[in-house]
Formats: sequence, structure tokens, C-alpha cells
Amino acid sequence: MKKTVHIRNIVLGEGIPKICVPVLGSERNEILQSARQAAGTKPDLVEWRVDFFEEAKNPEKVCGILKELGEVLEQIPLLFTFRTAQEGGEKAISNEEYINLYLRVFESGKADAIDVEAFLGEETVRTLIGAAGKRNTKVILSNHDFEKTPPGEELIRRLEYMQELGADIAKIAVMPACTQDVLVLLAATEEAKRTLKIPVITMSMGRTGAVSRFLGETFGSALTFGTGGAASAPGQIPAGELRKILQAIHLHI
Repeated sequence: MKKTVHIRNIVLGEGIPKICVPVLGSERNEILQSARQAAGTKPDLVEWRVDFFEEAKNPEKVCGILKELGEVLEQIPLLFTFRTAQEGGEKAISNEEYINLYLRVFESGKADAIDVEAFLGEETVRTLIGAAGKRNTKVILSNHDFEKTPPGEELIRRLEYMQELGADIAKIAVMPACTQDVLVLLAATEEAKRTLKIPVITMSMGRTGAVSRFLGETFGSALTFGTGGAASAPGQIPAGELRKILQAIHLHI
């Protein structure tokens, strides 16, 4: 039976895909303004992309802003993400710095879920999953390919690997070179929905892949990303428009 995952008041893995809106910004006021914009769209989840923050490697400053974000977002669950430069993020970071930052975030108790890149190294990933479990913080293991769409068998292998490592949710985002690549991603998503025991989040990025952000309920992606302001990845559309599309699809399937 398909496992669902609860992140505060939302359930991933059933019904209409949940909508996550990113919070961006290089300094405190910009971040808080982005959070207010995000909250205004009434998303299911908000993701703070901390790698955009100029003090992203300073755990004390990061935890201070996390506290303020909680006050702005109130009951909206918060996903904490440091996207590394090697997977399309804004900053490079050593594994030691990455682990230290995430451990401090766990201690703060201000993040409901975290995104951990699956290919940082098995020891790093297992350390963070173990620490998150002690705090009841959900873990999304992720992988991003901004260059191409790997074959479907490889996409499934990566998602299965995330499950084996202990992810609560497995996420993969790829760049299509053509519409056939989008079909590859959707077919892999459908197979993962049938065969994995955890929810998956998948997307084909850019304009060509935009349709993948709408079809989660049909093919099995549990969450999709919309914007409240600036986009954090190619192909994201405003959260309000995204919600209308998802609801219309839900009514007709």
C-alpha cells in the first residue's frame, strides 16, 4: 500500500498535488518580504531556499531568520533547503558545513521538513536522516539534473536509491531536450507511484516540461512548485494559476 507522509497539516501522497512556493532573498528584509508574498498565495507548503541568503553558512543567522519566518507563515509548513552549486544552487558548501548547518536547524525546531541532496555521499545523507528522525522532521531526498533527462531506468534507480537511504519522500527534477523527454519523466513517475513505498515528487523543468507540473494526480507526483514572486527553477508558474489548473484536472479525472 502506498505510504502517505504528513507534514504538519498536509498529507503528501494522496489527492490533488500539494503546492509549494519558494522563499528567496539575499538579506533578511528581502527574505521576509518574499515570505509574506508566498503566504499570501495560501500555499500548502513554503520552501526557504537558504542558499540565496548571503549568510547561508552562518547557522546562528539562519536560525534567527527561521524563527521570523515561522512568525510570518504561522500555520503554513516550512521546508528548509540549501541547494548546492553542484545541483543548480547559488553557493558551494562543504559536506561538513552542510551537516553542521542542518543539525543546527534541527535543534531550532523551526523547520517541518528538509531537502537533502541524495548524492552528497551516503554517510552524510544517513547522518542527516538519522538526526531528522529524532526531531520528527521529514526528509525529502532530492536530485536535480539541469543538463538532461536520464533514461527512465536511471530515474527509477535514483528514486529507489533515495527510498533505500531512508527518505520520507523522493524528489527528482530534470531538464528536457524535447517533448519525448517529458514522456520519459512522466512514465518513470507512474512506475515509481506503483512500485515505491514512499511518495515521489518529480518535474520536468523549463517551458517544455511545464505540463509535468500539472499532472501529478494522474501520474503520481505528490507536490508541485508555484511562485509567489520570483521563481526558484525554470518553468514555475504563479501559484494561483497552478491551483486553478490542478483543481480543474481533479474535477475531470
